[in-house]
Amino acid sequence: MTILTQIQQIENYRLATLRTALRLEIRGLRMTSGRTSYAILKDLGYKGSRQKVLDDVTADVESILAGT
Repeated sequence: MTILTQIQQIENYRLATLRTALRLEIRGLRMTSGRTSYAILKDLGYKGSRQKVLDDVTADVESILAGT
């Protein structure tokens, strides 16, 4: 079991979770009854259509996982 204690670790995990939620939203499902992940990601500075935001977030998450 991994414990996330650093702020950067928590932010990275949140970004990965939002990516998964956005994938579901594109397919027509919702993870929560609150705000959409698309709206949250737009607040974080991502711009464009849902698919473009997903592509940008995926690139960011992959670069984080690669350690760059």
